[in-house]
Amino acid sequence: MKKLYFLLIVCIFISCKKQEPKVIPVKKTTPPPAIILTDERTVSVDTTLIGVFKSKTLQEFYNSSNNKTVWGNLKKRTYVLTQLKNSKVLGLDPDDYKSATLENYEKRISKLSDKELATFDILLTYNFELYLNHLHKGKLDPKKLYTDWDLEEKKLDVNSVLIKAFNKNKLDSIVENIQPKSETYKQLLKALEIIDTFPEDDIEMITTDSLTKKITLNDNNPALVNIKKRLLFWGDMSGKDSLSINYNQKTFESVKKFQERHGLAADGVIGQGTISALNYSKEKRKQQIIANLERWRWYNSDFAENYFIINIPNYSLNVVESQDTTLVRNIVVGTSKRKTPIITSVLKTVVFNPTWTVPPTILKEDVVPAMKRNRNYLKNKNITIYDTTGKEVEPSKWNENKPGNYKYVQSPGYNNSLGLMKILFPNHHSVYLHDTNHRTIFGRNNRSLSSGCVRIENPLELAEHILNDSISTKWPKEKIDSIIETKITTNIRITKKYALYQWYWTAWSKKNQLIFRADIYNLDSDLYAKLRN
Repeated sequence: MKKLYFLLIVCIFISCKKQEPKVIPVKKTTPPPAIILTDERTVSVDTTLIGVFKSKTLQEFYNSSNNKTVWGNLKKRTYVLTQLKNSKVLGLDPDDYKSATLENYEKRISKLSDKELATFDILLTYNFELYLNHLHKGKLDPKKLYTDWDLEEKKLDVNSVLIKAFNKNKLDSIVENIQPKSETYKQLLKALEIIDTFPEDDIEMITTDSLTKKITLNDNNPALVNIKKRLLFWGDMSGKDSLSINYNQKTFESVKKFQERHGLAADGVIGQGTISALNYSKEKRKQQIIANLERWRWYNSDFAENYFIINIPNYSLNVVESQDTTLVRNIVVGTSKRKTPIITSVLKTVVFNPTWTVPPTILKEDVVPAMKRNRNYLKNKNITIYDTTGKEVEPSKWNENKPGNYKYVQSPGYNNSLGLMKILFPNHHSVYLHDTNHRTIFGRNNRSLSSGCVRIENPLELAEHILNDSISTKWPKEKIDSIIETKITTNIRITKKYALYQWYWTAWSKKNQLIFRADIYNLDSDLYAKLRN
């Protein structure tokens, strides 16, 4: 009996232990390492001075030095001051980092009171960390500027980075290491360096009054005087020129060179697009480069092993695999009213023989007006109307006053608006990459024509390329063609991992030449103005 009681008590004890809630350990943030102070003059920092900046990072920084000043070493201090003063060579503004104020403190360093020295020290830290943050992830937040930019916020533990470099006396490498590593970013820094070698620009604007028609070889036109001045200024025309009003062969070849650098049709014909590009001043082009540097600081520079990278203003898609560009495609992008969104995502699925459901914007702006004019508009395009129960609706019974009460679906086929295939990837904008039933438009120079999605030239070859996983899956052209012939919608998962970078940039450099593209969404000037506000 005693043994029975003992077992009963043990069981009760064990069951109670099991009912105790598990203690979940609280994840503690790792504090930055302690700052190694120099033997030079240090003073205590009043925490109220730090509090003025309302910066948790700044507070944690001085906690690591036991609230002592840290910039007593002249070499370290000079490095920081020089970086902030010369930040303009990286496209930043020295005024953002109180460069002149800090230089004034430095000149009086030996005469500063303890409070002034503490203030100087705090200002050095605060502005240098601000500078490092701006270099790493940009000055502005794209999510606060745009509703159609889906980019992950870049993180930076600026204290750990700074203190580690500080303690190891390697501040001279911190600025280089913290910036984006992408090749385009480096090309933009080179572009900024190149444009600063040009003299001041005092050339008059090229007026369009004298351009009643396009200027072609051997034409005479007064506008050619300033056109030649611009070509000479930018180095597209070498040597000297008489600056006559005649469009001679030398100018013709120079115009073609200029057009190629600016993504224009390099045919030597001078129209409004060429004039518009020629009328950019040196200062405007410099501002454009600085705006693009800011964008590239927003972008993630840790590229996946395999990826699609789209430059919207360049109307181009490059497939990169193991750092090698394996395919290049011309694309069509959204208009200025229906912009293609900026997205970082991952490719998931290829859909052959897709149906197309008319989106709300196109329904409102295109379909409804067309249906009111012609009730057979949708039928002629092989688009079926469905009511809320999924029942097919005859065009004659369609209620034009309640167009939103229906679903509009276009059947698969060669003339489907999405063409013969689309590529899906997660995003918040209901966009994708796809074929088109307007296949001749890829020959056009300006391809800002879509409703937001990206149309791809020769997409079936692209599908064959990305679906061919050499390890497990083979997708020959014949297999894809047989699926297309069925006209049955077929979803194929992409087994090879591809990231998608659908981005926007309008300037870079190549072989010491400045390269520009038209700012089709008019983002550059506005971004530059906000950067310098």
